[in-house]
Amino acid sequence: MSDEVNKYHEEESIGTKYDLRVARRLFSYLRPYWPLASIGLVLTLLTNILISTQPYFTKMAVDDYITPRKTDGIWWFALAFFGVFLFRFIFSYLQEILLNNVGQKVMFDLRTEIFTKLQKQELAYYDHYPVGRIITRITSDVDALNELFTSGVIDVLGDLVIIIAIIGMMFWMDWKLALVSLVTVPLLFTATNWFRKHARDGFDRVRTRNARLNAFLQEYISGAQTVQLFNAEEESKGKFGAINDDYRNANIETIYYYAIFYPLVDFIGAIGIAVVIFSFGFETLSGLSAAGAGLSIGVLASFIQYSLQLFQPIRDLSDKFNVLQAAIVASQRIFILLDREITVLSPEKPVRTGKAEGRIEFQNVWFAYKNEDWVLKDVSFSVDLGESIALVGHTGSGKTTITNLLMRFYDVQKGRILLDGVDIREWALHDLRSNFAVVLQDVFLFSGTIEDNIRLGNASISRDRVEWAAKEVRADSFIQKLDGTYSSLVRERGAGLSVGQKQLISFARALAFDPKILILDEATSSIDTETEQLIQRAVDRVMDTRTSLVVAHRLSTIQKCDRIIVLHHGELREIGTHHELLANRGLYWRLYQLQYSDEKLQHTSIDPDRAVLGLESGSPG
Repeated sequence: MSDEVNKYHEEESIGTKYDLRVARRLFSYLRPYWPLASIGLVLTLLTNILISTQPYFTKMAVDDYITPRKTDGIWWFALAFFGVFLFRFIFSYLQEILLNNVGQKVMFDLRTEIFTKLQKQELAYYDHYPVGRIITRITSDVDALNELFTSGVIDVLGDLVIIIAIIGMMFWMDWKLALVSLVTVPLLFTATNWFRKHARDGFDRVRTRNARLNAFLQEYISGAQTVQLFNAEEESKGKFGAINDDYRNANIETIYYYAIFYPLVDFIGAIGIAVVIFSFGFETLSGLSAAGAGLSIGVLASFIQYSLQLFQPIRDLSDKFNVLQAAIVASQRIFILLDREITVLSPEKPVRTGKAEGRIEFQNVWFAYKNEDWVLKDVSFSVDLGESIALVGHTGSGKTTITNLLMRFYDVQKGRILLDGVDIREWALHDLRSNFAVVLQDVFLFSGTIEDNIRLGNASISRDRVEWAAKEVRADSFIQKLDGTYSSLVRERGAGLSVGQKQLISFARALAFDPKILILDEATSSIDTETEQLIQRAVDRVMDTRTSLVVAHRLSTIQKCDRIIVLHHGELREIGTHHELLANRGLYWRLYQLQYSDEKLQHTSIDPDRAVLGLESGSPG
């Protein structure tokens, strides 16, 4: 893969920066659910306090019942011990339910906010960022935040409580042995700090590689047909292997630090227990504690348990720190997306709303997708109410760009575009786009039913109108043959339907929405002649009484248009009717010559105009 492609697919590394503003903003999502989170925090604290009492029960069992061989009251002791564990179980259960509930609610809010933002984002954003990376934002990164809210912050506070409780209990029972028990804590913090630094970098690398992997998968799975058509499976497999290997190595590197850290913590814990046992034995056997009167076997047993319990939350704190780090990195990427400026916005006080009449005017329009690499250069033309205009020209001449600008998917850098005499930037964006219907060469159908794809979620379009629109464009004939007719399921991207059938559904969709302006962008360029004749009738029906812009390479599809605009390298070179442009013998005439050679016309009895109109069955396309 080239460096440029790698840069496109690669995720930006956030690094080791910390921003308290990011943390505050992140926890602001907890505000609506703070009562539930607070109850969960209280339950966590109670659970950990009960956990810290377990070693003391061991001391009491050994010193008060086992060593003196006492049985009086042992049932009450056992009942109290059972009660502590019962309440610990209940509190832990409720805590898990509450915190996971809070985490899922926060995830729901975040995903909704991200998806809403993506729906409003202008198309230029999708030109620069691969879909796989965007999906990573709304899936993996949001999941990282869920782990933070469900087992991160609350557990950290709980771990701190249990550490304080354990140390307090140890000092309460014997302060000298407590000091001995804490000798290895500096070693533990040193190991924790080492792990924290290296694991933080590892998590960042894992997330960047994961986003790159998702971007590659989305692209190559979507293009699976092309890959198979050109026998590029092995090359694709090689590229995927390199990206997958990079992702695997990043994970293995992170696992390497875990593999060192956890055994090291256990080893340090074993040293701590050994020191406690040695100190107890030395003090008892040497008679330094009044013949061992201050220290008992129960105290030793409880200190061993407390030492084990003490190291567990300290180790967990390091792990939770990495959860926090992963969440901060994920939240920074999410907030970068959420804070990204939307350049195409509806004006605060729109000059125009509602339905348009359909008059269009381009006034000295200049546009570039990048810097000053102009795609359109000083383009000016007007379209009258109900007029049909064809846009022709070589690939890259700016035809589709004109339609995208008209619907404000992008904003012009110079000049103005007027709809009914009002700059489209002064129209309410929702109302502006509701006046358009677009039929593309590559029809996009969503998973759902035929009816859903015609209506597209617009509840105001009734079933009767859906069926009427389908009949008007001749789509009803094939829909009625499907199992379930209008309730037939459509698979992803319309798999199982022919190109012509998908086109007819898109025309039915356009007619059902009853737009004032219709845009046909290469709508018949990839279908056979018989289907084209069927679709041409649909085109005629949908274009009837509407302002229409037709983008086409095949000149046979634009002959009935009132005027034809010829574009060349972003400039408007010619404008007129089909006959006028042929008579001028200019650029349009040369395009015509490229498609229909003189020799073809001389050896047939077909009139040139009729050949261009595509009325003869032998008409080339």
